[in-house]
Amino acid sequence: MDFVKVWHGRRVVHQVTDARPSLTADIGRREKRYFIQMGIRTLCLILAVVVNVPWPIRALFVAGAIFLPYVAVIGANEPTRGASSTFDAESPDQTEIPLHRREIGS
Repeated sequence: MDFVKVWHGRRVVHQVTDARPSLTADIGRREKRYFIQMGIRTLCLILAVVVNVPWPIRALFVAGAIFLPYVAVIGANEPTRGASSTFDAESPDQTEIPLHRREIGS
């Protein structure tokens, strides 16, 4: 089913297949990705300490252990790609946080 909306003088056709995933599915996806990245970080930390390798490879493991938490947190808090803002400047009684501002734990 198509829904037509006029946006800045242009017709915009929305289809059911364009719908974003639910907030629960989006948070679940972000949590899974976060845990995978933190698992890789833990593996890098263990490999940097336990495995006897040349210093450039050890430095790579240490860098992964240091920088992966930052990347994981930023990725966990990013909204679904392609999510548009639900903020409507014409609606002063908006009480819901726009989707582009939702973060895990908010």
